[in-house]
Amino acid sequence: MVYARKPKKNSSRVRCLNRSKWFGLSVLLGLILMWAGNGLAGQGERILNFHSHIEVHEDGHLIVKEQIEVVSAGKQIKRGIYRDFPTVYKNRSGKKIRVEFKVLGVLKNGRPEAYHTESPINGKRLYIGKKDVFLKPGTYAYTITYRTDRQLGFFEDHDELYWNVTGNDWKFTIEQAGATVTLPSRAEVIEATAYTGRRGAKGQAFTQSYDEAGNITFATTRSLGPGEGLTIAVAWPKGIVPEPSFNDKLTYMARDNASAIIALIGFIVLFVYYMVAWLRVGKDPRKGPIIPRFSPPEGFSPAAVRHLRKMGFDKKSFAAALVDMAVKGALTIAKDEDDSYTLEKNPSPDMTVLSRGEKQVLKKLFSLRNTLQLKNTNHAKLNAAIKSLKTTLKTDLEKICFKRNTKYLIPGIGIVIVTLAATILNARDIATAGFMSIWLSMWTIGCVVLGYQVVKAWRAPGSKFKKGAGTLFITLFALPFFIGEIIGLGVFINAVSFRAGIFFVGLILITALFYHLLKAPTIYGRGVLDKIDGFRQYLTIAETERLKILNPPDKSPALFEKYLPYAMA
Repeated sequence: MVYARKPKKNSSRVRCLNRSKWFGLSVLLGLILMWAGNGLAGQGERILNFHSHIEVHEDGHLIVKEQIEVVSAGKQIKRGIYRDFPTVYKNRSGKKIRVEFKVLGVLKNGRPEAYHTESPINGKRLYIGKKDVFLKPGTYAYTITYRTDRQLGFFEDHDELYWNVTGNDWKFTIEQAGATVTLPSRAEVIEATAYTGRRGAKGQAFTQSYDEAGNITFATTRSLGPGEGLTIAVAWPKGIVPEPSFNDKLTYMARDNASAIIALIGFIVLFVYYMVAWLRVGKDPRKGPIIPRFSPPEGFSPAAVRHLRKMGFDKKSFAAALVDMAVKGALTIAKDEDDSYTLEKNPSPDMTVLSRGEKQVLKKLFSLRNTLQLKNTNHAKLNAAIKSLKTTLKTDLEKICFKRNTKYLIPGIGIVIVTLAATILNARDIATAGFMSIWLSMWTIGCVVLGYQVVKAWRAPGSKFKKGAGTLFITLFALPFFIGEIIGLGVFINAVSFRAGIFFVGLILITALFYHLLKAPTIYGRGVLDKIDGFRQYLTIAETERLKILNPPDKSPALFEKYLPYAMA
């Protein structure tokens, strides 16, 4: 008789634990299998065969046909393959040279295939395939035919082709790689070798032989891992391929320095244009005799005198106007305890003694009340007054007393833009140069604004403590932007070439220079300027001999006060 064992009270709990354990092991096993499957899929994408046929022509250029058979699993090879071709090298003397790279045709499985090229730094990248067409898993045979030059080395006793067949940028295995070199008909191979492995390696996993046509061939004897490649070297006697002539070297030099030459030509054209424009409209009329004058030109306020001398508006014109209004009794200026200033309007000013611009300033400053502190809280009123004075001075003086000739800057700016575009199109890295030119255009504007604020903060009146704290803050805030400007300019120069970058900076500086040089006084304005210079001589002498001129009968403190705004201007 068999007796059944009485189950334990916790048997169901044990079964649950066992099931949980098996479930956890199943999940872990599944994850391991998925990881292994992904790994196998990644290994499945590979190059089965990479064979390059290189034809060396007697004029020195090469025609290269690369046949690349790949296996795609839809992981890395999704739409097609891409191929990187360095086009900027350093020659034996250490100078950078630029070689030609021209795609002659691309096939996929024997049929023409869509492609496009981009220009990363120091080379070209050929993309094969369409963005919206995904490859099905399978084997694909690509054929790339292109032309290049300046790939040959010319030595004392032989000439040589040193050629990286596969490149070292493939991210997956190359099972078989090889190359066939066809030399000009009269050339015989006097020495040949090859190297396998990563860049700079001297691996010897290859064989070499000759095909039926007598061309030397190379083939690897092991697969090449990611980052590994095949490089060959073939030498033949001198005289088969002529060395570059003097004209060839000039052409090569122009190609190697295309961006710099374009920027230099643009600089010369811009300078000549601006010089012609300056001689035509920007050259100042000849000065007349400067005779010391004991009064300012009639009808010219201190602000107008400064605006004419500078042929433009600045904040000192506004300061001179305020002091002149105070001298004329239209307002008073009081210094507060915190080193700021308060303006107070005279209840009944004599408007007849004020200039047209000063009347506008008085109206804008005291539209609501008769007192105004010169603080940032009142910036709206101050800016309105400054703008009003600037507009009035421009209306009264420009075209009558001087001309800015800004319309002549437009062709110059056009020359700068065309030069920049041509420089970028011939840059070593077109994409980076184009992006940085746009980025720098916007970033530089921000830096100029911040730089103005920094200078303004340092020059602002106030106690050393308060001035130092505010100035330190704005300076430290602006510092990263200035550093970014320098770094951005360095990136741009590196993308186009050092010389091109320097010439282009010269284009900007020469435009800024002629912005000022093209301003010119009219004949009438030149006469007024001569009178201003004569009055300035008097003020300079009067300032030097200040104590002597305060008490003479015809030179009182009131006269000194009257001319103080002109001295400021």
